[in-house]
Amino acid sequence: MGNKLTGKDLIKLGFPKNNSINIALGQINRYRKREKKESILTEAKDVLLNPEKYEGNGTWGKVAEGLIKPVQVRMHQLNNTRAPFTIFGENEIDDQAKYQLYDSLKLPISVAGALMPDAHSGYGLPIGGVLATDNAVIPYGVGVDIGCRMSLSIFDLPASHFKGREHQLEAILRDNTKFGMNEVQSSRVDHEVFHKSEFQDIPLLKNLLPKAYKQLGSSGGGNHFVEFGIAKIDNPENEWKLEKGEYFAVLSHSGSRGLGANIAKHYTYLATKQCPLPKNVQHLAWLDLNTHDGQEYWLAMNLAGEYAKACHDDIHRRIAKAIGKRVVVTIENHHNFAWKEIVKGKECIVHRKGATPAGEGQLGIIPGSMTAPGFIVKGKGNVESLNSASHGAGRLFSRSKCKSTFTQSLINKELKKHDVTLIGGNIDEAPMAYKDIEKVMANQTELVEVLGTFTPKIVRMDR
Repeated sequence: MGNKLTGKDLIKLGFPKNNSINIALGQINRYRKREKKESILTEAKDVLLNPEKYEGNGTWGKVAEGLIKPVQVRMHQLNNTRAPFTIFGENEIDDQAKYQLYDSLKLPISVAGALMPDAHSGYGLPIGGVLATDNAVIPYGVGVDIGCRMSLSIFDLPASHFKGREHQLEAILRDNTKFGMNEVQSSRVDHEVFHKSEFQDIPLLKNLLPKAYKQLGSSGGGNHFVEFGIAKIDNPENEWKLEKGEYFAVLSHSGSRGLGANIAKHYTYLATKQCPLPKNVQHLAWLDLNTHDGQEYWLAMNLAGEYAKACHDDIHRRIAKAIGKRVVVTIENHHNFAWKEIVKGKECIVHRKGATPAGEGQLGIIPGSMTAPGFIVKGKGNVESLNSASHGAGRLFSRSKCKSTFTQSLINKELKKHDVTLIGGNIDEAPMAYKDIEKVMANQTELVEVLGTFTPKIVRMDR
């Protein structure tokens, strides 16, 4: 008996000659290859005899599913008509983004959709796209950077805290933030998120735990940032215990790092295998939430969201410690995520790819650019937008267009004009690459109420 487990071994045990064998071999070779063949065969025999005992199990759950109720893989066609939708700020949105939304609305699982005023085209769902589906989750409808989010910390310090401290504050940003693929914090900290059972129960996540631990408190590349600025509060909420006025604040934007990217890649691949679609919409492949993979993705996605929050909390904790003051108010929100919410009277999966949740009374922060203000907002719970708002100003120029359109000296001029200091940053994140945030906000007055603004002063990004 050789050491490598084969399909013949499983057929000998009595496994049916169907896809459950391939699934079993795939899982074993990926996650259990160091174990003895005999012990795996003993376990496999038990799975065969008592599959219901193994439903939801990390290694054998999919095999058990294949034995009890195999996933039906069949080509899905698009409906001829679109599910109902609303577009906000239609004149400011490119046609390609609209067509991407229209395609998604023809999926047989679609219930309703919306496009936010900062929308532009992406992969699968457009950025700024919101889609409600029936008991199905689209990994690319959530996006690669799962749980990408904003976090604003307001200190009980006046805006004048900047005066004479510019160099000191720049040093705090340089010392306490890490960006891009390779930079990580030198002093590691533990966090309760690492002790969640999903990190042990789902083999993919178990493999990703060391990386997640290493990357805690760091930010990615692209448009991710940590910045000091001025929070101007016009309509304070009672629980903030803050007067109207201008305060020293820090705002961060980043997501779930390598953890989220690997989850997205793995489950997108599984979705495209299980849910074949016409070529032009294959990025919209979904996972049925009644399947093993659908359930597993849901758990993994939620964990990535908690991890993204943990990263922000760690960044803000480090900065508050360096400043020596405590945070009075934190306002935060996810985008690139999916939630279970009631739409048209039934529970749906609401995907917000680059859109901010804006349920009634829900607080959020919508950034502009490094030279334009962001807005502190409270949701109005508009059903037409599926309780959503924009997640920023939205891009006017693609990354490649930026490189051929703008120069570093042009960017420097713009920064100087707005009295902004930039540490790092690339041409593809030029302030001019973004739409006019004032216009975007004017197109969503029925979605959010503005409570105040955040104006960047010292910005740190990846180089």
